[in-house]
Amino acid sequence: MLASVVIVSALLTSAVAQKSSGGNPLSGTSWQLVKFQGPDERTVTVDDKSKYTIKFGSDGRVVARVDCNRASSTWRVTTKGELKFGSWSRTSAKCGPGSLHDQIVTEGGDVQSFTIKDGHLFLSGMQGGGYYELEPIPPRK
Repeated sequence: MLASVVIVSALLTSAVAQKSSGGNPLSGTSWQLVKFQGPDERTVTVDDKSKYTIKFGSDGRVVARVDCNRASSTWRVTTKGELKFGSWSRTSAKCGPGSLHDQIVTEGGDVQSFTIKDGHLFLSGMQGGGYYELEPIPPRK
């Protein structure tokens, strides 16, 4: 999930990316999707980044917004540096044309690894390949 995206509950349209605590670089951070880069070099950018967000709680819970739906799960980083999600619960509204919802829901739970580079979070390891690039959610004005 994103929010797997994967991107992919209570969601975080007002959450702010924070520095992590406890030695885990994802703990307590919040992100929004910038783009998906497919294994075939196909790039998909989003029209509204706030529709695709993920918050890694310091309590081991994760909440996400995947366009018109919300999702939640558990998360952890293994000693090998792999990102693992538990079972996802989510709403199931039908999102509009051009939505990345179906793609993220289908493959987002398969995200297995992450990297933080130049302040961006990269989620990858899905069977189909490619990666999701996310940026910290900016502070509310």
